[in-house]
Amino acid sequence: MRYGLKWPEYAKQWDSMKINPKRMAEFEVLAKFALTQKSIYEAIQRATSVPWALIAVIHRRESDADFNTYLGNGDRLDRRTTHVPKGRGPFKTFMEGAVDALQLDGLASVQDWRLEKMLYYCEIFNGAGYHNKGLPSPYIWGGTNIQKFGKYVADGKWSSTSMDSQPGCAPLLWMIAKLDPTVEFVRET
Repeated sequence: MRYGLKWPEYAKQWDSMKINPKRMAEFEVLAKFALTQKSIYEAIQRATSVPWALIAVIHRRESDADFNTYLGNGDRLDRRTTHVPKGRGPFKTFMEGAVDALQLDGLASVQDWRLEKMLYYCEIFNGAGYHNKGLPSPYIWGGTNIQKFGKYVADGKWSSTSMDSQPGCAPLLWMIAKLDPTVEFVRET
């Protein structure tokens, strides 16, 4: 899955994205929570160069924003991880685990954080399984008109009839930017 081939798809999806009206209030509550935790996410941004809003949406997606879990998969911080990525930790703090996860998946080495690149790395962080099935990733698009049926219900276990109910990264990023004018997205051209 190459960024150069994927970013036009992300750009088109972002431009046509509509949040499910029944979920608009949910996304607003989740974005407001992220804003209350902004200082924690900004500390991780300073350590990794990953934008704080991207860290916040990955945190929501991986563990429902539980600060007692590993950013990479939602496993508890106080023991070694058992889900992919397996064998990480234990970690003393959320920040320590978050930095590890972002470095492990290569996000800490990204220099240019355009919006489309944020969406790409959301998909990379979660895995290319949806791309391999020709589907838009619900990890990115959950709760929007872009989302389709089909979900990995466990690591490597596919269900074509399931619909992911978790909030997607894209609509959550959109809502964070709506509520916080300091969050601005640079677009790919």
